[in-house]
Amino acid sequence: MEQRSNNWMVGLFVLLGAGALLFLALKAGNLASFGTGGGYLVSAKFDNIGGLKPRAAVKSAGVVVGRVTDIGFDDKTYQAVVSMSLDERYAFPKDTSAKILTAGLLGEQYIGLEAGGDAKNLATGDQIKMTQSAVVLESLISQFLYNRAAEGEKK
Repeated sequence: MEQRSNNWMVGLFVLLGAGALLFLALKAGNLASFGTGGGYLVSAKFDNIGGLKPRAAVKSAGVVVGRVTDIGFDDKTYQAVVSMSLDERYAFPKDTSAKILTAGLLGEQYIGLEAGGDAKNLATGDQIKMTQSAVVLESLISQFLYNRAAEGEKK
């Protein structure tokens, strides 16, 4: 009888461990929130999105206010078009700016929104006009090396 009780406890422990691993995997993959919930869709154009991916966070003041829903390419302006779903609880002015930021030095990229001061708010279908592209680490390193080489030639 005691052996059977131990088997149940071990089985329960294994199931809890598997559930915890599943939760961590979904959290790491940005899939922890299954439902899209209510929200409004806006878009923004960037010259370079770096490693931004769909389902990336959209944050304002460090708070997640939405998610990236789609990333496309505009072949007329040669820019990346990023569509975002913003939570309907948060209203942003029409002159809000968006920039692509990185969590830490080599962390995941996300979109940071900075609210403007316009009296009218963004609505579904609006486009954020003021954007700042991602900082690409490789281009910074190459620019640093180029400047160092140029300084060496001057001496």
